[in-house]
Amino acid sequence: MSEQDPRQAGQKPPFPKQHQEFPGTEKAMRPQADHGEQSYKGCGKLTGKAALITGADSGIGRAVALAFAREGADILVSYLNEDGDASETARLVQEAGRKAFLVAGDIQDEGHCRQLVERAFDKFGRLDVLVNNAAFQHAQERIEELPSEQLERTFRTNVFGMFYLCKAALPRMKPGSSIINVASIQAFDPSPFLLDYASTKCAIVGFTKALAKQAIERGVRVNAVAPGPVWTPFIPSGMPADKVKDFGKGSLFGRPAQPAEMAPLFVLLASPEGSYATGEVFGATGGQMPY
Repeated sequence: MSEQDPRQAGQKPPFPKQHQEFPGTEKAMRPQADHGEQSYKGCGKLTGKAALITGADSGIGRAVALAFAREGADILVSYLNEDGDASETARLVQEAGRKAFLVAGDIQDEGHCRQLVERAFDKFGRLDVLVNNAAFQHAQERIEELPSEQLERTFRTNVFGMFYLCKAALPRMKPGSSIINVASIQAFDPSPFLLDYASTKCAIVGFTKALAKQAIERGVRVNAVAPGPVWTPFIPSGMPADKVKDFGKGSLFGRPAQPAEMAPLFVLLASPEGSYATGEVFGATGGQMPY
């Protein structure tokens, strides 16, 4: 990348001290994240397809929604309660000439997950790509400080929600469809202060590999993307301010990724170009993946 690349300009730590309440918003981030608004160019890889993306209001989810739309897909934007951010994602999708529908709600609830899948089929008549991106994270330095309620919330959001959505969607997905789960470098190189979060990401890797063996019988591929540090509202809302300041410094790039740098991997896995990939975990960690 050249020094003029917007993904580098002003995006290296140290970052301003900042904290947000979960789930955080894009507007409050300093510096602002890049979702590919100015850089991503589509070429029709997902023309006529429909995708359901959880956590699509911001961060990686927004970047994937934007890229999918510019590749020709309609998007069901699933999010918790960040109405302003979700509306901006919908605007970007519609600006690309595709349909966007917003559905707020908590994927901890199995009924809501079933409704998301129903809404996708109701609005689009099909569901070709399911991206399980939404997650919960809250740092705790020591195990005795980790409330049991937080442990349950982290697993219900990160693992149970993924399970509920796959259970509802997979039987109705046609051959050639794709499920993409979001794992993390935390599954392979866990931080001690993210004990519960890292554990859920390990579960996602195992779930992805096991489900892939079932889903291929239906012609559906199941893969995972394992990001390293990515600059999203997830960071100032889920980590202490002192850790946010130097976030991503340990990567070989000396900075976190921008969400725009994750999206092309998702496009590959959702498109025919990824037709021989299933049960795989694709790392995008800035050189930090330990295997």
